[in-house]
Amino acid sequence: MANQNDSFIDEVTEDLRRDRLFALFRRYGWIALLVILGIVGGAAWREWSRNQADTRAESWGDALTAAREAEDPVAALSAVDPAGSAGRKALSEMLAAEAEVQAGLPQKAAARLKAVAETLRDDPVLHDLALLKAVMAAGSGMDVAERDRLLADLSKPGAPFELLALEQKAVALIGAGRKDDAVMLIRQIQKKDGLSESLRLRLSEMMITLGAEPRDDGGAGPQSLPPDMPAPAAD
Repeated sequence: MANQNDSFIDEVTEDLRRDRLFALFRRYGWIALLVILGIVGGAAWREWSRNQADTRAESWGDALTAAREAEDPVAALSAVDPAGSAGRKALSEMLAAEAEVQAGLPQKAAARLKAVAETLRDDPVLHDLALLKAVMAAGSGMDVAERDRLLADLSKPGAPFELLALEQKAVALIGAGRKDDAVMLIRQIQKKDGLSESLRLRLSEMMITLGAEPRDDGGAGPQSLPPDMPAPAAD
C-alpha cells in the first residue's frame, strides 16, 4: 500500500512539475526565443559585415593597381576612393608621391607626404612612414635643419623605423662630405639588433664605397657619434 501511495505522489509531483514548466514556458518562452534569434542574427550580421569588408578591400586593391598603370598615375591614385578608411587614403597618397618621384617631382612628393603625415598623428606607424618617405624623396633638396629634426624624431629608440632613419642620417653625412662621421654612425647601426638582411647589405655597401671595412669587428667597442648627430640607443 505504501508503494502505491509513493507512486501516486511521484506521479502527482511530476505532473505539477510539468505544469509549472509549461506555465513558465508560456510566460517567458518568448525571451528564450529572442535570445536564440539574437545569437543567430548576430552571427549572420558578422559574416555579412566580414564579406562586405573583404569585398571593399579587394575593390580598393584593384583600383590602386589600375591607377598605378593609368596614363596619369598621380591623379588616378589621388582619386581612388578609400572607402572611408584614413589608412587607405594615406597609402593611396604615398603611392601618388612615389609616382611623383618617378616623374621627377621629388619636392612635390615630399610636400604631399608631409601633408599625409599630418593626418596620421593617431597612427604612429603610418605617420613615421610618411615622414621617412618624405625625407627620402626630398633628399639633399630638403632644408638641412628640417631634415635633421625629422630624422632625430624618427630615429628615437623604439620608433617604428628607427634603423631606417639612422641609415638616412648616414646618407646625409655622406652627402655632406663627412666620411669619417658616416663610417662611425654606420658602425653603430651595424651593432644594433633587428637589422634586416637588406639593410645589412646596404650598410656594407656604403662602407665599401667609403673605403672602410664593410663590417665592424667589435673589438674597439662603441665609438662616440658625431657631436651634432643624436646618439642611437645602445644595444
